[in-house]
Amino acid sequence: MMTTPNQSIITQFIFEDFTDVNEVQGLLFTLLIIIYIFTLSGNLLIISLICTHPNLHVPLYIFVAILSFVEIWYTGITIPKMLTNLLNEKMISFIGCILQIYFFHCMGITETYLLTVMAYDRYMAICNPLRYPYIMTNVCCFQLAASCWILGLFGPLAQIILLSRLSFCGSNKIEHIFCDFNPLIKLACSDTSLNVTVDFAINSFLLLLAFTCIITSYIKIISAVLKIKTTEGRKKAFSTCGAHLTVVLLFFGSVSFIYVRLTNFKSVNYDRAMAVIYSVLTPMCNPIIYSLRNREIREILKKWFGELFLNAKVDIQG
Repeated sequence: MMTTPNQSIITQFIFEDFTDVNEVQGLLFTLLIIIYIFTLSGNLLIISLICTHPNLHVPLYIFVAILSFVEIWYTGITIPKMLTNLLNEKMISFIGCILQIYFFHCMGITETYLLTVMAYDRYMAICNPLRYPYIMTNVCCFQLAASCWILGLFGPLAQIILLSRLSFCGSNKIEHIFCDFNPLIKLACSDTSLNVTVDFAINSFLLLLAFTCIITSYIKIISAVLKIKTTEGRKKAFSTCGAHLTVVLLFFGSVSFIYVRLTNFKSVNYDRAMAVIYSVLTPMCNPIIYSLRNREIREILKKWFGELFLNAKVDIQG
């Protein structure tokens, strides 16, 4: 802390995320690093499969590869710091904390609208199959993805500016597993009513707009699929949406419970539990969901692992 004649100005924060689990700290560290390695390797595997197989160079899988790329950054912003916290390096500077919040929410907003664009892609593919190849070109895919990144970069700016103008002169202990708006606002010694209102308004608008677009797309998709006469045709149409819909429910469900609220007075354990779900578990599940629910990726993985096993067997026998 820096000291002035009237008060102490906080320049560093201390995480109190894992202070009450000292007895299992080593187990948590091992578990978290396994999850992080699995998340990184899973997403990198999906990206490499899509990049190296020309038959996957279609909008559906281009968006999946971009989503995996976002997930790598999304987890990289928080999990490494959680790991250092478990090694008792619990300090973070004020600037570092603000930057962590900014980039975490940049990636979160980018993912939110990338999932929205993916819903639009499925709507076009199922409801307008004849026009789909001419509208959803690869160039259009990258333009839509770029728009998601731009929204992500500018989305949290107003909240970050308001947060950086708050005074912090009391406790410097963050009761959370990483820096975020709500835990930091709780530590401010100046009026935070504007921050809470702006946070609620922006988060509600961004999530509601995206979720409304996704729901509208799926209502039209379901309506179109139900008009398909054959069971096989309906099953094939729904199969292309299953993985995306599962990820949407996981992501939007956990994020909505923690960010769309007009008060900061929630249980610390509640905030930590929801943060673990959307910052650790959901990114870990995404590679599993997309590899198991997409037939093309599943078949490529079977072939790849089959060849790997066969080569290993030949080497052993040789």
